This record gives sequence, structure tokens and C-alpha cells, in this order.
Amino acid sequence: MIKYILPLHIIFIVTWFAGLFYIVRLFIYHTEAEKKPEPEKTILQNQYKIMERRLWYGITWPSAILTYIFGFTLLYTLYGWAPPAWLLIKLLFVFGLTLYHLQNHFILRKLQKNKVTWTSMQLRMWNELATIFLFAIVFIVTLKDTVSFLWGIIGVLLLGFMLWGATLIYKKAREKKSKQ
Repeated sequence: MIKYILPLHIIFIVTWFAGLFYIVRLFIYHTEAEKKPEPEKTILQNQYKIMERRLWYGITWPSAILTYIFGFTLLYTLYGWAPPAWLLIKLLFVFGLTLYHLQNHFILRKLQKNKVTWTSMQLRMWNELATIFLFAIVFIVTLKDTVSFLWGIIGVLLLGFMLWGATLIYKKAREKKSKQ
């Protein structure tokens, strides 16, 4: 049974992350459309609303739910009520990812009502958080107990700083290009 559950769990993790990565990109484009002149602004934002709804409710939410179903089935089947320490740490990151998912849901609901409360730069930075969760979860699962917790935290922090720096460099490049 596990040989079928594990691949399904992995497939839905991949589609969940794909949805999380893409939804925030759509939020960025939706937010940037706010600066466009009419009727372009309305046309773009209406199209983004459709795309966001379809992605969120058709792919991202179902993938998250199925990830949890198959994940908890694996957890119980393999470990019962006594999971190893590495798995508990992974579950903490999955909990953080779930909070990230829920915050994206709140952002979506506001954008669906034409309430733009985040800047495109804030959303770009927000988008990188999913990358940090992805790296942390994959490394925890693949390395398990072979790397100390301290080195794992240092690695996640370094990745976060690199992504933050890359986002700032990209922002400066965009500003420089728009001035030309």
C-alpha cells in the first residue's frame, strides 16, 4: 500500500507548491495592473481574478488537502503514534507552509474584491518564503538525522538571505531599466 501512497503524496506536494509559487506571481501581476490606465487596468485585473480563482480552487487547495491526506496516511502507516524527531521538525515546516497557504487565501480574497493591500515588492519577497519552505522540507526528508539541527537552521537562514538579496538586486535592475 505504501508504494502507492508515497508517490501520490509526492505528486500532490509538487502540485501544491506549483500552485503556491504561481498564485503569488499572479498576485504580483494583479497588483501591478493597478497602475495601468483604464480600460487596461480593469481588463487585466478581471482576467487575473479568473486565473487566480481557477488555480487556487482547482489546483492549489485540492493539492494541499490531498498532500495532507496521503501524508498523514504515510505517517500513521510507517510510524503509528511515534514519529522520529526529524519528521516532527518537518511537520513544523509543513505547519508553517500551511500558514503561508492560508495567508495567500486571505490575499486572494482581498484581490477578488479589488482591494490591493500589498505592493508588488512585498509580494515578491513573500513569494520567496515558499522557496525556503520547499528547501527546508526537502532537505529534512532526504537527510533525516544526518545533519544537525543547527546546520539546518544556518542553511535555511543563508538561503533566505540569498533570496532576499536576489530580490533586492532584481528590484534595482527593474528601477534602472524603467528610468531608461
